[in-house]
Parts: sequence; structure tokens; C-alpha cells
Amino acid sequence: MISDAKRYVEILSHPEFHYFPAKPATVKEEKDFLRKSKRLRKNGSLYDFAIIANGKHIGAAGIRIIEQHPHICNIGYFVDRAYWNKGIATLAVEFLETYIDQQLPYVVRIEIVTAKENIASQKVALKCSYKKEGAMKKYLKIGDLFHDCYLFAKIVR
Repeated sequence: MISDAKRYVEILSHPEFHYFPAKPATVKEEKDFLRKSKRLRKNGSLYDFAIIANGKHIGAAGIRIIEQHPHICNIGYFVDRAYWNKGIATLAVEFLETYIDQQLPYVVRIEIVTAKENIASQKVALKCSYKKEGAMKKYLKIGDLFHDCYLFAKIVR
């Protein structure tokens, strides 16, 4: 929701938050991004969810359908630094998989892309039984830097 913009900026601007491509500089910038996301939700190519713990908004997780290949989706997640290493991202991935199973029967393949340096996110993918399929050179741009990434995938049907 657009009203979540301030909280997302707080989470994503933490100095230890390195490997997520969205780095909104201002609340206005994040609101603009969320407005674009709203349009994607309306056309059925994006499904996103807030992550709430103990009544506090601590992150988000989402599903993006690959337009050219609608049987494939990419999932992603981010969690507030204060909640890292508590299994929350793993629970988010499990929730997304259940949603896909129940609501998106045309999805056959789920992908997770992680920066090569993002060991924690790779552990989440492996813990959720995704298979590492390969490396992608300079795949992810964060600010002015390009990062090599790993592709993890799971066949669900």
C-alpha cells in the first residue's frame, strides 16, 4: 500500500541492507514505485504482501509473473534488519508458494534471484528446496554497481 512507503524507506535505507535493488531515496520516490506496482497488481502480473510480526510492519514479499512466459514467476522478499536470522524470509517464501499453488495454477516454475554476495538469501532458497541452476554475470544493478547473481528455481507442477 502507498501508506507503507515511509516504513519501506526506513527498512531499505539501513546501511547493512546491500543486496535489494530498490533503494528509494525519499518517501515520494517510494510512493511513486508503489503506485506503479498497484497498476501491475491490477493486470495480474504482480502479487505483493506485507510481512507483519508482533503487529509491526517488518518487510514485504511478492510474486512477479514473467510476462513473456506466464508459467514462470519470480519471487522476492525483504525483511527489516532487526528481524534477520529469525526464519521470517523462509516463512514468507513458504507463504508465497502456498499462494501460487492455490491462486495461480498456471505457474509451473518459481525462480529466486540472489546477489552472489547475499549468502542469507541463498540459504533461504536452499532451505525451501530450490535448486541452484547457475550464475548470471552483472545481472543485478544496485545504484551504480552491477552484481553477479545466482538463479535458484523450483518446479511446482
